[in-house]
Amino acid sequence: MLLNSRDLRQCTAEAGLQAIDLQARGLAKRFGTAAPVFSGLDFSIRQGDCVALVGANGTGKSTLLRCCLGLLVPDAGQISLLGRAIAETGGAARRALRARTGLVGQKHNLVPRLSVLSNVIHGLLGQNSGPRYWVQGLAPAEARAAAMAALDKVGMTHLALRRADRLSGGQSQRVAIARALVGNPRFLVADEPCASLDPQAGEEVMALFMGLVKREGVTVLFTSHNVQHALSYGDRILGLQGGRIALDAPSTTVSATEMAQLYG
Repeated sequence: MLLNSRDLRQCTAEAGLQAIDLQARGLAKRFGTAAPVFSGLDFSIRQGDCVALVGANGTGKSTLLRCCLGLLVPDAGQISLLGRAIAETGGAARRALRARTGLVGQKHNLVPRLSVLSNVIHGLLGQNSGPRYWVQGLAPAEARAAAMAALDKVGMTHLALRRADRLSGGQSQRVAIARALVGNPRFLVADEPCASLDPQAGEEVMALFMGLVKREGVTVLFTSHNVQHALSYGDRILGLQGGRIALDAPSTTVSATEMAQLYG
């Protein structure tokens, strides 16, 4: 009997094992005739883990994140996301897979003239298409309720009807987090989620973000130049250097000195 992905996850859990949410084998990417950004990358991320991807500028962290979500096509290798080989998934199946993922970027990418609530409802566009999910006034009641619940998690319900261009940086990132979480993603990528914030706001947003994803059991792959953030919030550290994975270890076994060597 063939098992679907949900059955396979259930059987894996019953066996006392963790499912693999992301697996990369022999991954390589280059742009044009330049040297490869990275090549021969092999790693996997277990369900519910929070993995910090670290390395100096230009090592390909953001490129790798986008390959993992299927937003960029690697030149070699294979990626399996939530039990599906991305290269073999297309059409409706690809859209369904993306609907189970989320992305929090360095830039908040909110629509300035729309309300906070409308921007969060946009997070449901991967599951539902059409103009009803572009403006909160047209959205179905269940979509507005889901968006308000997501805003409540980040402490922003009182600003639901405020225009996005009237928010502070920290408030904007909270809205971006709510937008990423509103569709209940299984796998979430965060690319320097606090890079554009001042230190205090960055600490608050990072603690909020990581607390939410941990409570909801979301699998997370995030990048950070903040060594302390990587060690504090990551269950595991993946270090990129020279186009290769130079470090792959539980965060509890990695020292700040080892981390600093990745930036040398």
